[in-house]
This record gives sequence, structure tokens and C-alpha cells, in this order.
Amino acid sequence: MGVLGVSVGAGLAAVTLLTAPVFVPALQPRALQIMGLGASRQVGIKAGWRPAKGDEAAQRISQSGYDITPLTAQKKSELAAMLTDHQRRIAVGSGTERAFTGETVNGYPHDNKKAGLYVAAIGGLPLFSSETKFDSGTGWPSFYAPVDPTHIIEVKDSSVPFMPRVEVLDARAGSHLGHVFDDGPRPTGKRYCMNAAALKFIPEGDEAPAESRPIPQEKQEADV
Repeated sequence: MGVLGVSVGAGLAAVTLLTAPVFVPALQPRALQIMGLGASRQVGIKAGWRPAKGDEAAQRISQSGYDITPLTAQKKSELAAMLTDHQRRIAVGSGTERAFTGETVNGYPHDNKKAGLYVAAIGGLPLFSSETKFDSGTGWPSFYAPVDPTHIIEVKDSSVPFMPRVEVLDARAGSHLGHVFDDGPRPTGKRYCMNAAALKFIPEGDEAPAESRPIPQEKQEADV
């Protein structure tokens, strides 16, 4: 079986890290501020990510078999143009949606409890599974682990004075997703605090689009 396969239902079974329920106490008001209602304010080429210089860029394949080759600046711009102004402000402009108000680009609420896969709004790279989603009490979609650590890039964010944070980008498009904190549940202790507007949700059982599927094994072997 592939890591995610064509069917999200089959994929979730393969990428699940742990399915044990977790309990996370409600965060205090100070913790709600730490998500950073202000943007990272780092627009353009992001630290840790650069667009490919052309369509002939060497292909990069993730640990779980996905194409994580950076998009070209032109391709990223074309895909971003399909988003709303609000969604672009988040994913491209490093903004932050208001707590308890977020929706994915295809209309699922921040507190969505359906089983499925969360992919990047720009480029469709799989990022998080509902299996690792938990209620952090912050009003933003929260996960304790990505589906594959090579699908995200973590970079230092010093945009808020005296409050260093770690920004999370998607590896394919370099889009701003949110921030990660060390106050999450076991087993990782991490809280990936994401903006719903930077994500697309694919319900379990729905067919994943081509950009959200792994590279066929035979093609991976041929490229080695």
C-alpha cells in the first residue's frame, strides 16, 4: 500500500503516527496571544525556502514518496491567484486569521472533526492528518505532528519583539502555514498551530487530486 495512495481513506491508515486519544488542557489567555495575531511580516522569498529557477529543476522526493520540488515563482503566483484576498494574505503574506473564525479554502471550519487529510492551499502537498489533530483551545487548527517531517520547513521568526517563534512553511510552495510551539500533547510535545485559510481539507474516502498523491513507486525507482 502507498503512503497515502489515491484514496485518502487508504492513505490515512498508512500515515497515521499514533491513534491514541490525547488530552490537552485549555490554554491560558497569554497562550492565546502567543500564536501571534500579528503576521510574521516576511513576504517574498522565505528563509529556508526558495522557488525553483525553472521547470527543469532537479526533482526532490520526500521520505514518504511525494514530490517536494519547490514551485517556480511563476507557478506559485498562478496558484495563489486562485485564492481569495484573505487566503492570500495568510498563505503568501504571512498573516494570521482571527481565532475561532478560520475556514479551509474549501469551506471546512477550524474545528472540523471529520476524518481526512489537510493539504497545502497552494500546491496541494499533504501536511497533516486528522489522526494527529487535537483541540488546543486556541481557536486554530492544531496538530501534534505532520504526515511527513520533510513536507514542512521550520524557520526562526523574530517578527514580534521579545517573542521568538518558529514559523512553519510548506516545503513545496513555501507558503506560510502558522507556527509550532513546545506545549503540545504526547507523544511529540509539539503544537502545530495552523491557519485554516492556508489549508485544504480532503475528507476520508474522497479521491485525492494528482498534486496530493505520492509519486508512483515505479517512477521513483526510475529516477534514482
